[in-house]
Amino acid sequence: MFEFIKKNIDDITYPVEDEDPKLPIFDNLQMNISYLKSEFGDSFDILYKEIKVGNADICFVMADGMCENLLVVEQVVKPIISEKRLPLRKEKLLDFISKNVVAGIDQQRAETLQDAIANVLSGLVVLFVDGVNYSECFGVQGFPKRSIDDAVAEVEEIGSHEAFTESFKDNITLLRRRIRSPVLKCEIVECGKTSKTRICVCYMSDRAKPETVNDIKTKIKNAKLDTVLGSGYLRPFLDSKRFSFFSALGTTERPDVACAEMAEGRVLIITDGTPFAIIAPYLFSENFQTMDDYNYRPFYATLIRTLKFVSFFIGIFLPGIYIAICTFHQEVIPVSMLYDMAIQESITPFPVMLETVFIHFIYEIVREAGLRMPKSIGQTVGIVGAIVIGEAAVSAGLVAAPLLIVVGLSAITSFVVPHLYQPIAFLRFAFMVIGGIFGFYGIVVGASVLLVNMCAANPYGVPLLSPIAPFSLGAMRDNFFRMSWKKLGKRELKIDKMEK
Repeated sequence: MFEFIKKNIDDITYPVEDEDPKLPIFDNLQMNISYLKSEFGDSFDILYKEIKVGNADICFVMADGMCENLLVVEQVVKPIISEKRLPLRKEKLLDFISKNVVAGIDQQRAETLQDAIANVLSGLVVLFVDGVNYSECFGVQGFPKRSIDDAVAEVEEIGSHEAFTESFKDNITLLRRRIRSPVLKCEIVECGKTSKTRICVCYMSDRAKPETVNDIKTKIKNAKLDTVLGSGYLRPFLDSKRFSFFSALGTTERPDVACAEMAEGRVLIITDGTPFAIIAPYLFSENFQTMDDYNYRPFYATLIRTLKFVSFFIGIFLPGIYIAICTFHQEVIPVSMLYDMAIQESITPFPVMLETVFIHFIYEIVREAGLRMPKSIGQTVGIVGAIVIGEAAVSAGLVAAPLLIVVGLSAITSFVVPHLYQPIAFLRFAFMVIGGIFGFYGIVVGASVLLVNMCAANPYGVPLLSPIAPFSLGAMRDNFFRMSWKKLGKRELKIDKMEK
């Protein structure tokens, strides 16, 4: 069976191979232009401008829409044309232009045609000179981009409202504004044979482990991908090799959260074109922490974290426990409540487990429809799904009224910890089936297996459940409860004590 599937996959795909050998730039201008035109074809947005300057023929190549036309003219073309001190020897012309004529600071030298093409597609103006076997690239980027906006997925009450955008350099700037220290390192790694996507690995050199940084960069470089259009493409390569419902990687759209994670020795992976950053390694307990926790007073932040942990367990186990009680363990229900529940369930045509799975399945459909549709229509879909369908199902006798309370409560608590919604949604269905077949005993065994699986995860040498397992009393200062900033800010965290 597996061989049959593999054969069909091989018939319609082919493996991503390493890049083709790079071709050096010719010292003949027309040969370089001919090669570029053969690669770009009839693309209307690739512009060529051939002119004669001094004693040599030169050519500017740029991608229209990726460059700021005013900067191209004022910083590159006009200074070169108007310069009167150009050397007569062609071999020295390009070097003289880059050092004495062009005013821009962002300059790169390309010695292969593949590098020149990559720079053109990155928004740089590439200058070729006849008789010179390299090119100079000048940064005049000006492509359209979204302005810095409010955070959408991680809304905070008191904290900053700034969020990452799709602009690569803007995201780095947001980090630099908050950490004004040379220990913040930002290194570029390319990934994707065709897309040539830039991946920025950010870390604080005095806190992040060099082994972790090198491991992450190696995994990105070795990722066999044709195109990388989002940070999710890289997650399977960076995540733990051991299967777990809970990822060893976190995501954030907030620069303040990203800086706080780097201050604890984590590594940030920013993908060009994606407004979310990946955090590695990521602890399970950090899913229950937000930036507002550190702006609130300690006692209230502790209360909020407690609510999140309780909501997490309710979102996963409540429907399964309800099914187990109604099917096997009716003795745990008070007699007065048992009588009412028995009447409600007696008028429904389906078993409790089938009812619960069915109504949760409908809820997931309504949620997905509201999420993918425009906001104005999405709100209407949510109201219709919650009121009309739910009320109609109870009136028609398809589901019992207590079941709607269970479904509604488990659905609401799922959104209290938004980072964990995907595993919560899947595990909720799994424990519903387990509770309907094996009762409380199955739920306890399933929860134990899940806990063992989480304890076994050890990404980048950091246990997923630390500092709970292995237990660290000192780290409890900022876990289930949060101490005052008089205590938290007084001493720096020893990253090596959090790792095994």
